[in-house]
Amino acid sequence: MNTRTTRILAAALSLTAALAISGCSSSSSDSGSSSSASAGTKAEESAKPKMTVSGAYMPEPVNDKMAGAFMVIKNDSKTADKLIGVTSPLSDDLQVHETKDQKMQQVQSMDVPAGGDLNLERGGSHIMFMGLKNKPNVGDKVTIELRFEKADPVKVELDVKERTYNPQNSTAH
Repeated sequence: MNTRTTRILAAALSLTAALAISGCSSSSSDSGSSSSASAGTKAEESAKPKMTVSGAYMPEPVNDKMAGAFMVIKNDSKTADKLIGVTSPLSDDLQVHETKDQKMQQVQSMDVPAGGDLNLERGGSHIMFMGLKNKPNVGDKVTIELRFEKADPVKVELDVKERTYNPQNSTAH
């Protein structure tokens, strides 16, 4: 492993540990919306999964090297799908990560089950921004676009929250 890879892995592990300590769940439902379906037959459109997003946020990054994003992606259709990519003006390198056995690793896709949820949460699966173009602050909004194998892309606004933000503790507003 080269020095850069070792540094990135060490930073990613540190971030994962910090995120795991913070804990996470999703109880908010104020972020995210689906884009309109592309032109096609009614049969094609009705068979295409439609994704919605809730609880989308980003803890304020420590620096401009990396950041995480968390949310719940809900698939109300009878067709399973996969999250296959993410784009954002904030970074040219967004990655989908899963955490297994306390180790974070990049994956090419994540399943979004028919009639189910994909939970992207602290200490678990999440989206990583590598090499931020600028460092967002608490109160800012960061736009991302989720890309799926079958469903139309979904634009999402991430609320930038305090580094210690935990949605489980934020239900009493």
